[in-house]
Amino acid sequence: MLTLASKLKRDDGVRGPRASNPASDSTRRVSVRDKLLVKEVAELEANLPCTCKVNFPDPNKLHYFQLTVTPDEGYYQGGKFQFEIEVPDAYNMVPPKVKCLTRIWHPNITETGEICLSLLREHSIDGTGWAPTRTLKDVVWGLNSLFTDLLNFDDPLNIEAAEHHLRDKEDFRNKVEDYIKRYAR
Repeated sequence: MLTLASKLKRDDGVRGPRASNPASDSTRRVSVRDKLLVKEVAELEANLPCTCKVNFPDPNKLHYFQLTVTPDEGYYQGGKFQFEIEVPDAYNMVPPKVKCLTRIWHPNITETGEICLSLLREHSIDGTGWAPTRTLKDVVWGLNSLFTDLLNFDDPLNIEAAEHHLRDKEDFRNKVEDYIKRYAR
């Protein structure tokens, strides 16, 4: 990750503070994102929940990484859940794109990986959606909390899972455990 930070410093020196060419404006925009990510990734790694691990397949591309959440309590204890996080060029004005790569039986995550987490919404009625003051640390802690205190059966994305829990909590637990054995080891 130091290589990207070094590259950013070197690029700033080469480009200079007053690049006027239109092509450099788009490069500059990406550069702003990358500058934010250098700082945010360092903060994230220093404050990572003990149930989470981050992996950067390419340490020079901080805008794409994987998160593994291994809950240590609740319904999902014992599972390993993989998430893919992609930070768009317009970050921090727009939220990162997040997808769950592990098949899961969860009221707030569909079996195809879509996630219902208010801070990932660009526009939110209740004011809890994305804001430029949010960081990757907020996203990771939010995803981690989907397995504990943010597990929400009242406002589900996967309605079938939420109704299953309402109908028969024990059978819901059994299906979660079955999914963990089959997909989350």
